[in-house]
Amino acid sequence: MSSIKKIKVTLVRSLNGVLPKHKLCVKGLGLRRMHHHVIVADGPCMRGMINKAYYLLSVEEM
Repeated sequence: MSSIKKIKVTLVRSLNGVLPKHKLCVKGLGLRRMHHHVIVADGPCMRGMINKAYYLLSVEEM
């Protein structure tokens, strides 16, 4: 079994009127539409993208 921590990230707000760099971070996480969720590996790159667009996302530790 792998010991890599996972994070469940959900897009909870619309991307209308959001800064372009924040939209790219959401796209980089793999989120496509509101209430869509993805499970990503916990790491510095993912945490950086989550922190940049924190006000659009909901994050759960797994």
